[in-house]
Amino acid sequence: MTLPMGRPMREVFGETVAELASADPRIVMLDGDLGSSTRADIFEKAHPDKYLQMGIAEQNMLGVAAGLATMGLIPFISTFVSFAVVRPLDQVRVLIAQTGLNVKITAGYGGLFTGQTGMSHIIVDDLSITRTMPGMVVVAPADDTEAREVLRWAAAYQGPCFVRLVRDATQRLFEDGHRFELGKVVPIREGADVTIFSTGSQTPRVVDATDLLAARGIDAHLVHVPTIKPLDVDAIVAAAGRTGRVITVEEHTIMGGLGGAVAETLSEHRPMRVDRIGLRDVYPESGPNDALLDIYGLSAVRVAEQVEAILRRR
Repeated sequence: MTLPMGRPMREVFGETVAELASADPRIVMLDGDLGSSTRADIFEKAHPDKYLQMGIAEQNMLGVAAGLATMGLIPFISTFVSFAVVRPLDQVRVLIAQTGLNVKITAGYGGLFTGQTGMSHIIVDDLSITRTMPGMVVVAPADDTEAREVLRWAAAYQGPCFVRLVRDATQRLFEDGHRFELGKVVPIREGADVTIFSTGSQTPRVVDATDLLAARGIDAHLVHVPTIKPLDVDAIVAAAGRTGRVITVEEHTIMGGLGGAVAETLSEHRPMRVDRIGLRDVYPESGPNDALLDIYGLSAVRVAEQVEAILRRR
């Protein structure tokens, strides 16, 4: 199938949270001086009285968000993943996760696509960090449609959550009317030769990869995993059992993210080999989107090549 391009998740972020704030007076936005990049400026225009410009002081921003949550407000965070998870890690862990406060860490510019901002801004271990944090829910939507539904879910969910958003427009995997359900996987394609699990905006590229594989006689069973934590254990075990061969694909390090979560699950419930496609033990370089996907083996063509090579080795 040929997937159409959707809208940038950052635009959906600004619009959706603004809509939610119109219906819920408790919702506020805290921005780390990046509103024009994350498109929190859409929210600022709609609700200037609920928009808090915190400047380049992310540790303070997460601390203030925790304080606002204790007063019954629902704070959404606007900044890059690098400044929402890594820089204020102590505040996220101690003030938000440990206390279970109702803070929405809705971070943009996840993965490789940061608009060539430089190596320091590219974070590919955020799922690993947040997944291992007790009390933190972790979600990575595939496209603009799912991102909108995830943000609506986040506003209604009581407790801390990390939502991984990306900067640029991605291929649209889901039609209007798609509903996100926390802790549930989404089967995308049925197949008998190999089970592939993917997450976030990488999943639409894996859809294209399965088309390439089908042309080569490989029938892949593809499952989208939007919720990294809590994981849909039963569905993952069942999907793995369909083929007895498992490969994970993620725009993230292979250590501790989706691949780690699936491997841990299957080692406990249905032991089998798990091959992981993603970034190895590297700090990725900055560059154009298509070039980075090719370099790190995450384009549809490169994913298909790797899946085929893994199956040949077996």
